Amino acid sequence: MPEIRNMTMNFGPQHPAAHGVLRLVLEMDGEVIERADPHIGLLHRATEKLAESKPYNQSIGYMDRLDYVSEMANEHAYVLAIERLLGITPPIRAQYIRVMFDEITRILNHLMWLGAHGLDIGAMTMFLYCFREREDLMDCYEAVSGTRMHATYYRPGGVYRDLPDSMPKYEPSKWHSAKEVEKMNENRRGSLLDFIEDFTRRFPERIDEYETLLTDNRIWKQRTVGIASVSPERALQLGFSGPMLRGSGIEWDLRKKQPYEVYDRIDFDIPVGSNGDCYDRYLVRIEEMRQSNRIIKQCVDWLRNNPGPVIIDDHKLVPPRREEMKDDMESLIHHFKLFTEGYCVPEGEIYAAVEHPKGEFGVYMISDGANKPYRVKIRAAGFAHLAAMDEMVRGHMLADVVAVIGTQDIVFGEVDR
Repeated sequence: MPEIRNMTMNFGPQHPAAHGVLRLVLEMDGEVIERADPHIGLLHRATEKLAESKPYNQSIGYMDRLDYVSEMANEHAYVLAIERLLGITPPIRAQYIRVMFDEITRILNHLMWLGAHGLDIGAMTMFLYCFREREDLMDCYEAVSGTRMHATYYRPGGVYRDLPDSMPKYEPSKWHSAKEVEKMNENRRGSLLDFIEDFTRRFPERIDEYETLLTDNRIWKQRTVGIASVSPERALQLGFSGPMLRGSGIEWDLRKKQPYEVYDRIDFDIPVGSNGDCYDRYLVRIEEMRQSNRIIKQCVDWLRNNPGPVIIDDHKLVPPRREEMKDDMESLIHHFKLFTEGYCVPEGEIYAAVEHPKGEFGVYMISDGANKPYRVKIRAAGFAHLAAMDEMVRGHMLADVVAVIGTQDIVFGEVDR
């Protein structure tokens, strides 16, 4: 047999498991990885510099495009930073709506992760199951913002508008008869809150289906148990956060440790792992979906019983209502001025972080008193995790690189920014 020599292999940038434009340079000893060098920058879009060149309110939509499966969570950190510099607090109803949509976003993210991770390492059915539930939640995005992605729903001082009283409905077509459409619209007859509540009733059984397919599946466990184990001490040193940190057994969650909005009023648990391997991180994310479902249900119950404003009544920051603009030229001028010039923010610096589905997502912002930030720096959760790639895959087989990229749940929009 010919002797196997060391070789260097490019993994990506067009590898189907790379979840973005990742290039990994792998030094291999046969099938075993001796070193992994992540090359990033292939997707760089200068988001931070773009945010420094635009009025504050024009960059909210850029945050959606960083991690395009956790959009509203990105918006939340950016909007929180502006609010803290301005010294304003959104109405309590807006805070509950934000928490509810943060958790809807967490489930959306984890479903995308589970479907893609399953597909990457051989469980194709998971992808189809997860997208079935994602459709309902994307409809919730569309109901409040008008779009299924890149919602720009959170605004400094609250949210864009209150929850709608009706849901979009399917209509008969050449693919679906009137009878089929009537069945599809059964849970869409009421308000958005009715639709979300119906989802929270159904979703625990769906998670049970995912676990039936994977949790005790022999092949799934062979691909994930003992792969890329990270000790609690090392996870802290590497700057891990979110499920990557909790999977290693450290009970750290900004929603509990540094509460924002109304998380301190809500009852939920923080799942943690014990071995810090790919399997534990899978179990943590599965349990996080169950906990998010609990949080959403509590928010729905509160929002049903507590009507009120969803954005502050300050026309320096919030545009006038459409009805006002039709009859009042001054309101119309103010509307144009607000969306072209924006508003000035007092001098100062701030760091605002949220418990993003992937970890700690933070925005560090400096204001010099102008209508645009002097500096914006984003702390992306996935960047620190990708930096640990070399350490996590050394000594593992080539096929395990796919499992490790999956368990990190990285999206390159936020890593490269």
